[in-house]
Amino acid sequence: KTRRRHPDVKIVVTGCAAQIDPDTFGQMPEVDHVIGNEEKLKPDIWSKLPDERLIVNDIMNVKETAPQLVSGFKGRFRAFAQIQQGCDHRCTFCIIPYGRGNSRSVAIGEVVKQVRLLLENGYREFVLTGVDITSYGSDLPGQPRLGTMIKRLLKNVEGIERLRLSSVDPSEVDDDLLDLIATEERLMPSLHLSVQAGSDLILKRMKRRHSREGLISLCKKIKQLRPEIVFGADIIVGFPTETEIDHQDTLSLMEEVKYDFGYMFAYSERPGTYAARNFKDDVSPETKQRRLEEIITLQQKLSFERNKRFLNNECSVLIDKSSKKSNEFWSGRTSENNVVVFPKYDFSLGDIVNVKVENFTTATLIGDVNKVKV
Repeated sequence: KTRRRHPDVKIVVTGCAAQIDPDTFGQMPEVDHVIGNEEKLKPDIWSKLPDERLIVNDIMNVKETAPQLVSGFKGRFRAFAQIQQGCDHRCTFCIIPYGRGNSRSVAIGEVVKQVRLLLENGYREFVLTGVDITSYGSDLPGQPRLGTMIKRLLKNVEGIERLRLSSVDPSEVDDDLLDLIATEERLMPSLHLSVQAGSDLILKRMKRRHSREGLISLCKKIKQLRPEIVFGADIIVGFPTETEIDHQDTLSLMEEVKYDFGYMFAYSERPGTYAARNFKDDVSPETKQRRLEEIITLQQKLSFERNKRFLNNECSVLIDKSSKKSNEFWSGRTSENNVVVFPKYDFSLGDIVNVKVENFTTATLIGDVNKVKV
């Protein structure tokens, strides 16, 4: 369609799909260039596109991650800083390592430089991101862990008000990170865990490195350290060989931990993965859909109960954007990562304000403002 509409433009395909399967895109007559995930980060590639159609090298040979110094995110006051790329683990369902390569960490000094730049440009909340951020540091001199890096970042960059983490592997939470969760107010009390399933057998077949009881124990320990913390989870239903008992194990795990929010998916086979090669996708689409609906229904119930706790209470909210539903309302997030919408009044993007919660849904808190800027 793009070629028909714009016959004279160059069409370039890049990203993980291009890295994993360059030949498929390279065989399309509409495509001028296929560029790999490492090559796309090189400015000279884009300043003058070379004659070759396929510019895709072996991502597994990449040993370093070049930090991309981003000055800002248009229209947002919540900034993202990449601290790590790639993954050394081989979960049987996951194709990501073949698109991103092995784990590479950004040096602490470069992380400090990135966050300082964003801070100077007015950002008040930062999210540390990567494919597998809890593996941070294993490839760096001295092998600093994630918690160590965060402590150095907070020590070396004055003015950070809010710091968050993207998805965390439960099997890699280090002691320094636990110490930060317990004592550091600038680290927001919200943790998203890569859970995937509640059955030990399915976790083993997924090649996850945590057990059901290990996950429950970790969540209890973190709750003791910081009672107000909230947990999110990734859940996959319908993994090959998953029985009804395995599915019930996932539901009961959700009930026990009481995840505050979650991302739920039905298993979808990825060619090239261990699971695709070695497991028959033997859970019917109808069963997957029914189990997914049960998981979503339970999570909505848990999220509703969680949001009900905020009713008639005040929350500190960072204004991040206009509400999608009405331009007359702001949208922001509490320290616990709740989405809150409230009337705009005379505030601006980036302000932190106190909002009294007057209503709620499973996904959103709705309130009005105590007209005092924090």
